[in-house]
Amino acid sequence: MEKRRIGVLTGGGDCAGLNPAIKWVVKTALDDRLRKTRKIEYEVLGIRDGWKGLIYPEGDDDFLGPRILTLTEEMVRTWDRYGGTNLGTSRTNPFDPKNDRSQIVLENLERYRIDYLVAIGGEDTLGVANKLYRQGVKVVGIPKTIDKDLSGTDYTLGFETALNVITEEIDRLRTTAGSHKRIFVVETMGRHAGWLALEGGESSGAYIILIPEYDFEMERVYELVLEGRRKGTRYDIIVVAEGAKPKGGSEILKEEGVDSFGHKILGGIGEYLAKEIMKSTGIETRSITLSHLQRGGAPCAYDRRMGRYFGIAAVDLIVNEDFGKMVSYRNGRITSVGLEEAVGKLNLVDVETQYDTERYNGRRTILKY
Repeated sequence: MEKRRIGVLTGGGDCAGLNPAIKWVVKTALDDRLRKTRKIEYEVLGIRDGWKGLIYPEGDDDFLGPRILTLTEEMVRTWDRYGGTNLGTSRTNPFDPKNDRSQIVLENLERYRIDYLVAIGGEDTLGVANKLYRQGVKVVGIPKTIDKDLSGTDYTLGFETALNVITEEIDRLRTTAGSHKRIFVVETMGRHAGWLALEGGESSGAYIILIPEYDFEMERVYELVLEGRRKGTRYDIIVVAEGAKPKGGSEILKEEGVDSFGHKILGGIGEYLAKEIMKSTGIETRSITLSHLQRGGAPCAYDRRMGRYFGIAAVDLIVNEDFGKMVSYRNGRITSVGLEEAVGKLNLVDVETQYDTERYNGRRTILKY
């Protein structure tokens, strides 16, 4: 029987849903009944720490042991219950123009006889996968990002669990906000896309939601806050994405510099808003940044199922030799799109149809006749 090796890695930020996807790549590839019909025997290699595992497969100062290991069905049996990624991750960019190590990746793929590669990640990780595909690597992708900003798919792993975290944390904030008649500004992740802030704010009943796709006016925020108080509200919750900014201003940076993919390090818009609101309205205002809480915790039921479906579909692409594709969820069904399409542009909130620019919140009209 013909034998082939599949490598699987997770890159970029961690989130819930990664371990279910890895589990189902392994279980589908190693399935005894399917093997008889395929007439191919697969072995699955887990690659630790994302692309770093293919640059330093034998380890380095960060990880002393080998970064490539054989995955078995028994080993991954319970993985779908756990958040994060048991393979580890990194933000290593093999194509970093300041330190291009893509040739090392290609050499190690050959050295470890990895015939096919499953890359689970967002725009950056799948961007690397696409470049490797153009250099002849037989690669498929699985979409993962709590920002839900990948094109070509209606869902990305980790998003629904992150929404649950936002909703739960805001529910907790309401008790203290109401007790003290305070405004709380809650900062979520979302560099370019406001999906987490918008849908998290809608789910938790936030009074104001501010997103990167629409620059807000500070005066309008003050007006809305005071309008709410005149109507008798005891407290308010304002949700703001980290990439949102006031009209005429720029994003607020947590620190100077960029990562290996050229991204600015954002953070601080929540604190800025809280100070300005308190200064202009006199209402006691506090801020909280949810930060990496949104990535943590066990995957919700939806992310467990989607991880399963995406993992199975990734192996299907390999079996069908349909490479250079990302598995996708579109219009209620599992399908696939080219990696080029997936990373070619960002999936952003459509302000015209999904955002109320007067209320700074979700739309109040949905059906149009």
